[in-house]
Amino acid sequence: MTVSAIKPKHEKEIEYLIKSYKDLYSKWLFELRCGFGLLMYGFGSKKILLEDFASTALTDYGVVVINGYLPSVNIKQVVITLAEVLSDQLKDKRKNSTGSKSRTQQPFRSQSIEDLLSFLNLQLPDDNDCFICVVIHDIDGPSLRDSESQQYLARIASCSLVRMVASVDHVNAPLLWDKKMVHTQFNWCWYHVPTFAPYKVEGSFFPLVLANCRNAQTTKTALVVLQSLTPNAQSVFKILAEYQLANEKEGMPINALYTKCRERFIVSNQVTLNSHLTEFKDHELVKVGRHADGQDCLHIPLPSEALGQLLQELG
Repeated sequence: MTVSAIKPKHEKEIEYLIKSYKDLYSKWLFELRCGFGLLMYGFGSKKILLEDFASTALTDYGVVVINGYLPSVNIKQVVITLAEVLSDQLKDKRKNSTGSKSRTQQPFRSQSIEDLLSFLNLQLPDDNDCFICVVIHDIDGPSLRDSESQQYLARIASCSLVRMVASVDHVNAPLLWDKKMVHTQFNWCWYHVPTFAPYKVEGSFFPLVLANCRNAQTTKTALVVLQSLTPNAQSVFKILAEYQLANEKEGMPINALYTKCRERFIVSNQVTLNSHLTEFKDHELVKVGRHADGQDCLHIPLPSEALGQLLQELG
């Protein structure tokens, strides 16, 4: 019998337990607004809980998700994404308050990580409630356990315009940090939130699944990943899949995908689409290629039959 075939037990008790955590959302948000970070520990996957908190309580703030359970995480890319999301949030606030456009800024990709961290640490005396939130699933995951990654994450967490929400699953996770990191930089509020949920998504990436696997297993695992994503992310993937089924010999240009998503009100800006695409690429759900005309194009590494089955099961 496979793990996925085991029937869940104590569903009512677990449902009550999760509801008790959801009742804490307002408290968690208050603590973030006060400058604290949130660290969730306890048995069971906390992925769904953290993402529900983000989509429910953090709708007024930019949110960036890091999947620490992946074999590799690019810290520089994380900081670039945070800077882009913060920049968009600040532009919206300025536009709403003054009606004027903000100054053109140097592209974040060309800036050093130190300059990016300085931007995230801007002082805004007129607005103490302006920040973005980074949600890290498995901050103690294999791709983030090294000292350098933890030092950078601590520096990110200490930036004035960043708040961090993270989960840990290893019993020795606190050994990753010294006193300064715990109390001054991360500034954790610790919460014991056992969910008893299976680690379906986290356990699917050792090794990553869309490389050199049989189609049936690949499709099944891809479905698990997609079902764990937001409805908007799923909608973006569906548009890409539908295009690929209709145009088997070529990938979908990123600009064309953006246009389609805007037409269907799935994304409102390029940064949001890029966030979804980064998650797809991290999970190896999509590959990036190049057309003869030089355009970057997206391709799902699945045969048409398997892709059609995946779309049907995704609904």
